[in-house]
This record gives sequence, structure tokens and C-alpha cells, in this order.
Amino acid sequence: MITSTSNKQVKHITQLQKKAKLRNQENVFVVEGPKMVAETPAELLLELYISESYADKWQGVDGEIVSDAVMKAMSDTTTPQGVLAVVKKPHYHLQQLLQNPAHLLLVEGVQDPGNLGTMFRTGEGAGVTGIVMHKTTVDLFHPKTVRSTMGSIYRVPFVIAEDWEQTISEIRNAGVTLYAAHLGGTKMYDDFDYTGSCGFFVGNEGNGLTDETTAMANQLLRIPMEGRLESLNAAMAAGILMYEANRQRRKEFGGY
Repeated sequence: MITSTSNKQVKHITQLQKKAKLRNQENVFVVEGPKMVAETPAELLLELYISESYADKWQGVDGEIVSDAVMKAMSDTTTPQGVLAVVKKPHYHLQQLLQNPAHLLLVEGVQDPGNLGTMFRTGEGAGVTGIVMHKTTVDLFHPKTVRSTMGSIYRVPFVIAEDWEQTISEIRNAGVTLYAAHLGGTKMYDDFDYTGSCGFFVGNEGNGLTDETTAMANQLLRIPMEGRLESLNAAMAAGILMYEANRQRRKEFGGY
């Protein structure tokens, strides 16, 4: 049992929690809690730690037992849930996201970990074929983002685009029609047909989409705003669009 917070493994995990650069270098991230750990694919699970007080409750694979104080030191949460794991990052190629018909979310510059995590959860529920992220988007493997995905990080294919313009060009060349919510849109979001391959751009919480990205969209659309609102939360707007595509496809094809 590990009882010292000075332990080399413990120090390493605390650094992984804090530093995206280290996570990128080692191609790993940290997950916490019995649900997230239990949902981790076996081939991605690298290290598992269980707190002393939780050991009798844990029903999963064997791991390293640590004292409660050590678990608290390793955890990113104020109240640790007793189980923590180091996990290999999943990787996908863009072609894996371009199913027929594709249903994509294209995220540019979203900065709130909770928003990005919610987009993954909602995307899974709405049946997206993948999420493409601009490199300026908040780190998907930030501890808060990981928790917000509630396991969807394992099930929703994704690509982090180093060359955004090239990636979008490949998506368009694959026959995907791209839509952007924008004040310049003249048609409402539910006036379009999303039963074919489609993708939705969602931008930064404060500034929206850049002009360059907006210009890449095939169509601009609007989400109606009653009252005095100027905009919706980014994750909420994404959810509305993804679920409209889901609704249309269920109606057109049945099931889904």
C-alpha cells in the first residue's frame, strides 16, 4: 500500500492532473470515480489506484491500494471517489468520423471544460458520428472536461485538428454540408434538411465563430431568441442543432 504523498507514482499523477503538456507527451490522462473507471476500455487502462477506505467496495479489476490521504493528494476533486486511473488516450482518424450519413459537431475555441464535456455527452445522445475540435479549444483531457463527459469521451470519436482549414476542406470534400449558427443567417435552424451528411460549427462562448470559420460554412442558420437574449450557452446551442438532426433522421429513417 502506498502511504506517502512523496511517492514517485503519486507525484507523477499529480503532475498529469495539472499539466496538459505532460499528458500530451505521455499520451495519457487521468480519470476518477468508479463509474468512469469501470467504463474505461480494458485496452486503455494503464494504472489503477484504489483508496484504502474504498477497497472493500470496489468490484472491478485489481489495482494499487493507497491511503486515503494519498488518494486525496492525487485527486483533482475536493472529495475523492475512491478510485483513480491513468488511461491511454484514444485516437481516431478523420475518415472514422465520416460515416454515411455523417453527423458532426465542429468546435472552434470553446474554453469552458464543462461546455466541451457537455457537448460530448449530448453528442453521444444525439448520435453524432464524431466531434472535430480546433486546436484552440480547451483540452479535452483536462480533468474537469473528462468528468463532464461522463464516459462519452470513450464512445464519441473525435479529432483535434492541427490544420483547421485543411481538415474542414477534407470534410466538405467528403460531401458533408456545414452549417453555422450566425446572426447573418436568414433561415431558422429547423428549416434545413439534415438527413444527409451534415456538420454544425459551434464557436467560442464570448466571441462566437471567427469570420474565417464562418466563411467555411455552406449555410448560416439562426436559433430563435425570445425575450432580450442575445445568445445561448454554447453547449445548449450545440445540443439544439444536434438533436434536430437526430429528430429528422428518426422521422426519415425510423429508429436511429
